[in-house]
Amino acid sequence: MDKLLTIPEANAEKEKFVMLDRNRRLYSDSLFSHGDEVFIQHQGEQYRLRRTRNGKLILTK
Repeated sequence: MDKLLTIPEANAEKEKFVMLDRNRRLYSDSLFSHGDEVFIQHQGEQYRLRRTRNGKLILTK
């Protein structure tokens, strides 16, 4: 299994992708840079991760 994860990083000029080691932290600001929800593909299933008004995270299938 690949040990690297590709995530988008917000940039004023353009969107770029950074490679992160799997054991590093992912900051929610990076995940939610374009809105309050992201969709995650995992083992053929789609999940929705959203940030609430209170700053909590909810993951649903």
